[in-house]
Amino acid sequence: QVQLVESGGGSVQAGASLRLSCVASTDGVAIHNMGWYRQAPGKLREVVATIMSDGNTNYHGSVRGRFTITRDNEKNTLSLQMNSLRSEDTAVYYCNVLAGNPPRGYWGQGTQVTVSS
Repeated sequence: QVQLVESGGGSVQAGASLRLSCVASTDGVAIHNMGWYRQAPGKLREVVATIMSDGNTNYHGSVRGRFTITRDNEKNTLSLQMNSLRSEDTAVYYCNVLAGNPPRGYWGQGTQVTVSS
């Protein structure tokens, strides 16, 4: 089993920065891809950024150039550095990992990010 714990959310003004972290407890299960998703009120959950096991990254167009996703494979941690935050970034952010064999997805409990303009 894989358990994910997120931290780092909060309420900030537009233009500020936040850093989200996710720690994975894996019991030896191998982690493959990792990512951050978000869900705003009344909207579907959407992918924000993903990072593959080889380090390749992908970003939602609205955050490219402002957000940076990183992972530490030794510590099983995932981070999201969010700069130049906008009000439209307001959402609950979820950590997601693909782990195990066969691979399956796991979700964290979510952390709230609120950006006021």
